[in-house]
Amino acid sequence: MSVKLDPTLYLKNQPTQKSNSDVLGKDDFLRILMTQLQNQDPMNPMQDKDFIAQMATFTSLEQMTNMNKMLEQFITTQKSDNILKYSEMIGKQVEWIHTTVDDNGNNVTETKEAIVKSISQKNLEVQLELEDGTIIVPSALTKITSPSSN
Repeated sequence: MSVKLDPTLYLKNQPTQKSNSDVLGKDDFLRILMTQLQNQDPMNPMQDKDFIAQMATFTSLEQMTNMNKMLEQFITTQKSDNILKYSEMIGKQVEWIHTTVDDNGNNVTETKEAIVKSISQKNLEVQLELEDGTIIVPSALTKITSPSSN
């Protein structure tokens, strides 16, 4: 008994997509598996356990790819939400360490205070604009308080 395969299913008749990456993806893995199945010796076919192991590897690869995409989306969402988190600082008095270099080349460190006027985001980095026009990053802060009413 002879089994005839539809020639349109042959790998050579399938459209291929060239990627610019040297990394093999799930589509490449599936093509390799299909080529292996098409070219196996009919008198000594692939063992069931080998086929199952390759399918398990394929499934794992697909799940890792999906998890990587979801993680990238999560990180992007977290970074874009930073401006909302820092918006609570508008109107608060902040203290930070300001370092400058004097005429002799020595570092001069002083503590400065100001009230946060606005929050902005540039290249996914949050910046605090103070009432005097100074722009600082949140990592420079040493203290946050409610402004004192005089």
